[in-house]
Amino acid sequence: MLNKQIDSFLGLGTEYNTAKVVLFGAPFDGTTSYRPGTRFGSNAIRRESYGIESYSPYQDRDAADYPFFDSGDIDLTIGDTERVLAQIEERTATILKDNKIPFMLGGEHLVTLGSMRAIAKKYPDVHIVHFDAHADLREDYLGNTLSHATVLRRCYDIIGKGKIYQFGIRSGTKEEFQFAKEHTHIFPFDLESVAKEVEALKDKPVYFTLDLDVLDPSIFPGTGTPEAGGVTFEKLREACYIVTKNCNIIGLDVNELSPPYDTSGISTVLACKIVRELLITVLSKEEK
Repeated sequence: MLNKQIDSFLGLGTEYNTAKVVLFGAPFDGTTSYRPGTRFGSNAIRRESYGIESYSPYQDRDAADYPFFDSGDIDLTIGDTERVLAQIEERTATILKDNKIPFMLGGEHLVTLGSMRAIAKKYPDVHIVHFDAHADLREDYLGNTLSHATVLRRCYDIIGKGKIYQFGIRSGTKEEFQFAKEHTHIFPFDLESVAKEVEALKDKPVYFTLDLDVLDPSIFPGTGTPEAGGVTFEKLREACYIVTKNCNIIGLDVNELSPPYDTSGISTVLACKIVRELLITVLSKEEK
């Protein structure tokens, strides 16, 4: 049983026992290789969510009508990456044990590995849908095998060949792109092929990981490793809806918001709307 978060996302939420989806924050950026600050992302999303409506005109549904629980940020042991991953795995495992869907707010992208370690134990046939600007498939980054630049490679080590679907990738080493061509399903530069590709995943358990730097940095500057190019908010929203509506989502995360690099707060508000849309879609499916 997890404790109730006082400052919850959108100021909403039910009791833990009745919730179908459980939010939690993973405020970690200990392996960030360029600009730190994503450790403030989850709290910023929660705080700024008070400025948006709980109702989604895109879906004609209101988050207030669905049972979710915000368990707050994990008190992570900053400075000890393995311990951090273990803490995230433990929180995810607790949620899964109670037959609920974990929804993590990062944090840098390495936090996904902590959740995946728990997810794969319960769902050995799990597949990953990955939206990102970066391939994140390096074997190591500057000698470190646990990095935001290696996270999908470490997930691959857990779930194996052909189970990762990557969209929007526009940056990586030559070796990463070669590895992807041989071991994952990669669809670079945009999200146009999402609808077609997720057809193959309808009967599979799916973990959805969204790195917000898949967006064009001109509309989302608040991230640690901005990459020229990218998609619009509307394209991202549509693709997120397609994935969460058509796949059996057993866990998900949104990461790489770094509020210090966008003092206007626009990046955080955008993140809030994406989290709201994902939350409503997953919950409305669970209602049936």
